[in-house]
Formats: sequence, structure tokens, C-alpha cells
Amino acid sequence: MNLHLKKPRILVVEDEAIVAADIQDRLQLLGYEVVGVADTGPMAIEKAAALKPDLILMDIMLKGEMPGTEAAGHIRAQLHLPVIYLTASSNQEIFLRARATEPFGFILKPFEEVSLKANIEIALYKHRMEREREDLLRQLQAALAEVKTLSGLLPICCSCKKIRDDSGYWNQIETYLIKHTDASFTHSFCNECAVKFYDDSGLEVPPDMRAAAQLAPQEVAQNNQSHPKNPEPSGG
Repeated sequence: MNLHLKKPRILVVEDEAIVAADIQDRLQLLGYEVVGVADTGPMAIEKAAALKPDLILMDIMLKGEMPGTEAAGHIRAQLHLPVIYLTASSNQEIFLRARATEPFGFILKPFEEVSLKANIEIALYKHRMEREREDLLRQLQAALAEVKTLSGLLPICCSCKKIRDDSGYWNQIETYLIKHTDASFTHSFCNECAVKFYDDSGLEVPPDMRAAAQLAPQEVAQNNQSHPKNPEPSGG
């Protein structure tokens, strides 16, 4: 185990002191670092800007005039930090108002540690992918002036799937396509990789996801049988 692995830093926003202390204890037991606690919306915005946490656990109903949804909206717009909502209410109107702020999770109180950990890990992963996608888009925009059109045969490694360029260097497929096309990329999980992510994280895989992952190779085989490749024309 890497003892120097950086712990995710979390800001807790909860206006009930006893509940806030309980959440703080649970997070620390799960291996997270609690960098601060806020009990109002304005304080949450101020601490988020000063502390730059990796993630914010935000109670929707806070004391004062600013609800958690409004505070989260400011934080997302200004700081681009992921927010997971905590609430004891399952009211549909509250849920719709919270959803409009594009949260990274929604946890109903009371909650168990397994649910808390699963929501946090998925939110951190989604936020990391979001940042990588934004970086990739910036790189694509910077390279637009050098875009070329691909044609002809591309030497590709049958093992790692890297492509050899005209200079003899082997590149990742994404890197090569960024340099030579006007394609853009978005990241997601295929079913097989999603199952692997859940398994590696020690989380329970949803049954429908595992079933879809097991079905995928069969669908590819059936599609190949239904649409056989055209034979190469013979020379002569």
C-alpha cells in the first residue's frame, strides 16, 4: 500500500453541528481528509474558494437565506468543483431544483458508509475525466491550424494499438488522430470497463451492467456474422 498516496480533500457543508461531526468522522474512517466545515451558503463559497477541496458534500437545506443549491451553483460556476448533495428530504421539487445545478451525486440521509464511499469515488472519477476532456479540447483547438486529412494505410501495432507516424514514432491512437484529423473526443465507460472499475474499487456491480458486459462479445460476434467483410479484390 502506498503510504504517500494523497488523500482526497473534502469540504463538509452542514448546519447541524452533531451531523457535521458524524460525517467528518465517517469520512476520516473511509480514508478522506476533511479540510473544513461550513454551516451556511456564503461560508461554503468562501471556504471552497480558499481551500480548493477535491469535492464538497453539501446539505441542501442550510440555515440563513442561501440554500445549499444556490451555494453549489456559485461554486460550480466560479470554481468548477464537484458537489454531492446530502438531504433528508425526498421531495420531488427539491430534487429537481438540485438537479438543475448539475451535482455529481445525491445522497439521502440517513446513509451508510458504502453509499457515501461509492458516491464520492464515482464523483471524483467523473470530475477527473471532465478535467482531462477540457484539457484535450484545449489541445484540439490549439492544433486546428495543423489539421490534416488521413488517407492510405496506417501502420498499427496489433498488441498495444499504437500508430506509427511518418517519422517512425509510435503514438497513441488519440494523439495521432488529434494531430491528423478534426475529430474530438469524449470519455465514458463501456460496460466491460465499468464492471472492472466497480470490481477494482470494491463496489457492488449493478446486475444490469454486468449482464450487458457479458452480452457485448456475443453481440459483436453476431454482428460480424450478419455483416461479413467484403473479400479483398484479387490482383491480375
